[in-house]
Amino acid sequence: MSSLDTTGGRTAVLARVRAGVRRSANWLQLGRFCAVGATGYVVNLATFALCTHGLEIDYRLAATVAFLVAVTNNFVWNRRWTFGLTGRGRRGQAMRFLAVSAGAFAFNVALLQVLVDAGGMPEVLGQAIAVAAAAPIAFAGNKLWTFA
Repeated sequence: MSSLDTTGGRTAVLARVRAGVRRSANWLQLGRFCAVGATGYVVNLATFALCTHGLEIDYRLAATVAFLVAVTNNFVWNRRWTFGLTGRGRRGQAMRFLAVSAGAFAFNVALLQVLVDAGGMPEVLGQAIAVAAAAPIAFAGNKLWTFA
């Protein structure tokens, strides 16, 4: 691919982003995504805290358990409420949602480990920061691919 192709591709993406920002429906979706994300955030942190403090599970495994519980919650609510989808295509959307979420989760765990191991941060606080930092990755992937 030549640099001209790359520039043209970037221009098309920027035009799409500019058009999307101007649509009020996208802002409503973002608000709903954030509301669902807030419930998933609470579910994630509560599960993480239960696993690390109540069950004394290693924080990396606890993050995985918390991710699985929260991703299930978030898929159901985002599919139905945020993006208003019902009926067909659920399996494919679930697989794409899981792939996007797994990518965001990989970022989450890497940041969590840096914050806890290198930064000396308490585990639950590190998880709270890492989950919030991964949220934009999840929104972009779900908006542009999973529920497009």
